[in-house]
Amino acid sequence: MIEDHPPTLDCDLHVPKGLGAGATVAVLLHGRGSHKRDLQGLASLLPERWALVTPQAPHPGAAWGYGPGFAWYRYLEDDRVVVETLEHSLEALDAFLSDLATKLGFEPGRIILGGFSQGGTTSIAYALSRPQVVSAALNFSGFLAASVDLTHARAAPAIFWGHGTHDANIPLELALRGRERLTAAGAEVVSHDYEIGHWIVPEEVADAVAMVGGD
Repeated sequence: MIEDHPPTLDCDLHVPKGLGAGATVAVLLHGRGSHKRDLQGLASLLPERWALVTPQAPHPGAAWGYGPGFAWYRYLEDDRVVVETLEHSLEALDAFLSDLATKLGFEPGRIILGGFSQGGTTSIAYALSRPQVVSAALNFSGFLAASVDLTHARAAPAIFWGHGTHDANIPLELALRGRERLTAAGAEVVSHDYEIGHWIVPEEVADAVAMVGGD
């Protein structure tokens, strides 16, 4: 059952000493069945003057067979998800990002939204449906959900899409199809493929930061 109102998302923070107003903040969303601490390990790969915020998805994964962790949506098949579960997470992210200054203790500058697997899928869905909220979207091994409205794709921020050529969880073919849809709709997509499976490598993070522009 989905609550009528999205919950307040818990999160972990990495804020370098001396960081203040106007700093770039990366908000990275974990994958299916994981938790808020999972992507904190990427902090060392980000620019020194970036804050890293990793929220925890609102849906308990156990009910859907995803283990003891959490999920951003319920997956069906191919590029299809249970739409209301994804929308619930997007609404929860609305509230989370609007209150980001309170969590950080300062007003952020650029907000870079990204994530791995389900987190990547959710990030591009958010950027495409709310094109003025974040400065860029980073999709590490996610897909473009069929239900995502591409009406505002031309106005959306730049999207980085990294994918493994040997990904057995979300096949490269699904990534190629999603990229084609985005490009046809007028979105700016920067694509990189890696000789890996369903995970993230440092080179991928470096390519994503290069697209955004480190500071």
